[in-house]
Amino acid sequence: MLQLTNGQWSSLYNIFSFGLISMLACTVFTLVGQSRVLPKYRSALVMSSMVTFIAGYHYFRIFNSFNESSMKQAVSVGTSQGSFNEAYRYVDWILTVPLLLVEVIAVLGLAKAASSSLINRLVPASAAMIILGYPGEISSVNSTKILFGVLSTIPFLYILYVLFVELGNSLDRQPEGVAATVGRLRLLLIATWGVYPISYLIPILVKNPTANQMASLFTDRQIGYTIADVAAKCVFGLTIFKIARMKSAAEGMADSH
Repeated sequence: MLQLTNGQWSSLYNIFSFGLISMLACTVFTLVGQSRVLPKYRSALVMSSMVTFIAGYHYFRIFNSFNESSMKQAVSVGTSQGSFNEAYRYVDWILTVPLLLVEVIAVLGLAKAASSSLINRLVPASAAMIILGYPGEISSVNSTKILFGVLSTIPFLYILYVLFVELGNSLDRQPEGVAATVGRLRLLLIATWGVYPISYLIPILVKNPTANQMASLFTDRQIGYTIADVAAKCVFGLTIFKIARMKSAAEGMADSH
C-alpha cells in the first residue's frame, strides 16, 4: 500500500479526470468534423476518433481502478484483485498506438502500395514496443525493468527510422504547408512518446526509496503518462484534422464553418 498525501491523491484524481474528459471531447470533435474534409480523408478522422474513444474508455477504467484501490488515501498497487490496475494503460496502448501510426498514413493519401508497405512494418513494430514494455512496467526488479525497457526501445527506434526517413521521402508530393505540418506532427510524436520512457524509468531513478518516495514516484509516473497520452492522442488527432482540412482545401473543397 502506498500512503499518498492529500495533494498527491487529489492530483491523481484530477489528472485521471482530465485525461478522461479530454479523450471524450476530442472523440466528439473529430466525429462531428468529418463533414469538413473530403471523403477520402475521413477514414483518418474515424481512426482518430477510435483512438480517443478507446483511450477514453480505458481512462474511465483507470479512474475507477484508482478509486477502488484507495482507502483513506492509501493506494494498493499490484496485480491482485482490488489493486490499481496498470494493465489498462497497456491494453489501451497496444490498440491505440498502431492506429495512431495508421491515421498518419491515411491522411497523407499515399499510393496503395506505399501505404501497405508502411502499415505492414509500423503496426507490428508498435505492437512489439508495447508488449515488450509491459513486463518491465509491472516488475519490481530494476534489472528486469531495464532489460525490457531496452528491448522495447529497439522497435521504437525502427518506427522513428520509418517515420523520418521513408515517410519523409513522400512529403515532397504533398500540398504546400502539409509537409511542414507533417514534420511538426512527427516531432510531436517523438516529444510525447519520449515522456513514456522517462515515466517508465522514474522508479529506477531512486535506489532503495522510502515509503514517501515510492508514493511520490507513483504519482509522478501516473501524471507523466496521462499528460503524454493527452498530447499523443488528442493534440495528435487535432493535427491530423488540420492536415485533412489543408489537403481538402488544396483539392478544391470549399471552406465551411
